Amino acid sequence: MSESAEIQPDWSITSGWRIDAGWLLPASGLLLSLALWWLATAPELGASALAARFSPAATWEATLALAATHELWPHTLDSLRRVVVGLVLALAVGVPIGLLVGVSRTFERSTTATFQFLRMISPLSWMPLAVMALGIGDAPVYFLLAFAAVWPIALNVAAGVQAIDPRWLRLARSLAARRLEVLVGIIIPAIVSHLLTGVRLAIGLIWVVLVPAEMLGVQAGLGYFILDTRDRMAYGELMAVILFIGLLGYLLDLAARLAHRAWDRRD
Repeated sequence: MSESAEIQPDWSITSGWRIDAGWLLPASGLLLSLALWWLATAPELGASALAARFSPAATWEATLALAATHELWPHTLDSLRRVVVGLVLALAVGVPIGLLVGVSRTFERSTTATFQFLRMISPLSWMPLAVMALGIGDAPVYFLLAFAAVWPIALNVAAGVQAIDPRWLRLARSLAARRLEVLVGIIIPAIVSHLLTGVRLAIGLIWVVLVPAEMLGVQAGLGYFILDTRDRMAYGELMAVILFIGLLGYLLDLAARLAHRAWDRRD
């Protein structure tokens, strides 16, 4: 080993302690965001009276009040129920479509253009038609959430099928395996990682579409509660709910990432 290589400094050590960027960098980003939020809503720095009602202090007081009354939890449970139903519907439609696209070149060629066209239409564009066709209530919300989530699931399942090593399929055919045996024994285990990726993307889309979809006339949910706080001019509560939606969405995405990571690290 050369002398220059031996004296290379360890830049991870500063004054005898190691910088742990695993928590320091995210924490600094959050603190910076909080500081910018305070600067934008501080009356001392010229913010309007309306902006001050969205300040961190007002939001914190509203958060404590909501936590004390437990008013937010029924709306949260209703929203999570709609997320689960929308995701289940998307899986029920998207997985079979993805399997067909992956295993059949004819089906892929005949449907790709249509699917890509539909995928590029914003789910919220269907809101008026969904209400006219399904009425007011949970049904149009389920449709919008499922429509948003079905495409990442279908496309990732199709990509998973097409990524399977053809030698495994040839081996199954040489052993006279039936189609159901090939599906259960080879295809489904091979596409789970792709499916989990699709589920994570689907949850993100569902969560983005959920709040405006819950403004279609339902009487509970986080989207409904945002409208309620606006109508009551409870701006601190409004900001608290917005931040809670972000936190809950982050936790849902984290759960999907952990599930994907656990599958990839299985023995």
